[in-house]
Amino acid sequence: MLQVEHLTKVYENGTVALEDVSFTVPDGQFLAIIGLSGSGKSTLLRCVNRLIEPTEGRILWNGEDITAASQEDLRRFRRRVGMVFQHFNLVHRSKVLTNVLAGRLGYTNPAMSLVNRFSKEDVVTALAQLERVGLQDKAYARADELSGGQQQRVGIARALMQNPEMILADEPVASLDPVLAHSIMRYLEEINEEDGVTVLCSLHFLDLVHKYSDRAIALNEGKLVFDGPPSEIDDVKFKEIYGQEAERVG
Repeated sequence: MLQVEHLTKVYENGTVALEDVSFTVPDGQFLAIIGLSGSGKSTLLRCVNRLIEPTEGRILWNGEDITAASQEDLRRFRRRVGMVFQHFNLVHRSKVLTNVLAGRLGYTNPAMSLVNRFSKEDVVTALAQLERVGLQDKAYARADELSGGQQQRVGIARALMQNPEMILADEPVASLDPVLAHSIMRYLEEINEEDGVTVLCSLHFLDLVHKYSDRAIALNEGKLVFDGPPSEIDDVKFKEIYGQEAERVG
């Protein structure tokens, strides 16, 4: 279980990205995080695995205080948390297989990881993960030879290499057209339902939220303004989340 307690993040320039945000995510839930650009969604996800340091509050994972964790404890925690990025975050000049194997860096001897030396078992697993996302034939292609949708599938395969208990997906379909967006979301849905992996996924479009998530939380100017089933986002709540001038399209 993930517990976020009174989380606040104030950047050095004074910007309040998150203000007193609290919620709990049971194991195995698919949670959508929604809100306008700049509402705090990405900051929230990055605070969960401490890519960004919170200013105040606590984040607990199965009772362990991640915000107080040592570097070694944090390294062990991050092994269990996969991250999928909006802009894929791949090494473009490297092979697809090498990018997927990067998901094992937290488990690999640091000296070996510096020269991209991985075990045969890891290579076999990486190829299997590429097969799972339909890219086994692209294993030895350069990452920058792939389309955007294919690169995001590589990102998912990389996250799966960690054997994660939780995946943080930061607007994973924002750079993709609607057809590809549904394709990527179906992979995340499959991982959630078949593998029992908890998924926290920030999204813009309500049709995706309704179709794939069990629950949604919404941020507006860093504050939590909604927490519940997507079906309960009525017109009043929609305006509260997205502003009075927003038009509902999904």
